[in-house]
Amino acid sequence: MNLTTIEKEKLAIPPLQLHYLGDRTLRQNTKRINKIDDSVRELAKQMLQTMYTENGIGLAAPQIGVHKQMIVVDCQPDNPASQPMVLINPEITKFSKDLCVAEEGCLSIPNVFLEVIRPRNIELTYKDESGKKHKIKASGLLSRVIQHEMDHLHGILFVDRVKNSIALGEELKKKGFSIEAVQPVH
Repeated sequence: MNLTTIEKEKLAIPPLQLHYLGDRTLRQNTKRINKIDDSVRELAKQMLQTMYTENGIGLAAPQIGVHKQMIVVDCQPDNPASQPMVLINPEITKFSKDLCVAEEGCLSIPNVFLEVIRPRNIELTYKDESGKKHKIKASGLLSRVIQHEMDHLHGILFVDRVKNSIALGEELKKKGFSIEAVQPVH
């Protein structure tokens, strides 16, 4: 199964069900994947299909109730030439000291978009769906999406990193979420 050529179609119903802010499932830590086999590849495929169907650019396994260290990313889902990434057991080995602010959203917190400060660039290692090890540098949107999705692997949501608590509270309330579900990270 070659996941880099997966159809980027939007299905009528996503194959996997998302979990939302307030669900304790999102706050649990994940376990490393020791064996990359067909079941892991099938999960990655379903995660990509769910991400595309839900109009996302990243998805972490905990968001669909699976507590394994896997994320999928495609910063250009509408570009057929853009290849999705499957990152298994990702580890950030270096963060830049240079920080940047950008608006983020999350499939687990629909229609909430707030500014988050993150390192501009990162270096990381991961394995792909074939078990091949990679070491890459990421910047811009790719860096941000990887950091955002990797936070999910540690039970952290982007709203936990929002510094403007007034905007956070107002935005969550407007969209029907409770500020009580936020666990600030400093």
